[in-house]
Amino acid sequence: MDRRLFLLAALALTGCATGGVRVVAPANPALAELEPLYAAVAGKDGLTISVASNGCTAKADFAFYVERKGDALTVAFGRRRIDACRTVVMGRTDLTFTWAELGVPPRTPVFLLNPLLGWTGPG
Repeated sequence: MDRRLFLLAALALTGCATGGVRVVAPANPALAELEPLYAAVAGKDGLTISVASNGCTAKADFAFYVERKGDALTVAFGRRRIDACRTVVMGRTDLTFTWAELGVPPRTPVFLLNPLLGWTGPG
């Protein structure tokens, strides 16, 4: 079993969730457990992702997987725990993972495997 499938299986067993956001799964069932992102920004110090939140989402609630194949690096994020807070307003939060945390040298191109969704919340 390759490492990507192992990570996705582990994420599925630890309670992956999309924070109440309805998402059509990608055609590849192995990618169905990836967290939908509202935005992703690669900055000087790391990668910032914007995810659905009911108010209690924290960086520790996420697992990531980095795979190197030749010169290409792919990154995938999945939820470990559901955000159990209750709020009426649809929310989101930004989480920053440093390049060092991801094990990626700065200024290295990466391919993000998570699906992107348009933000439809308040505003």
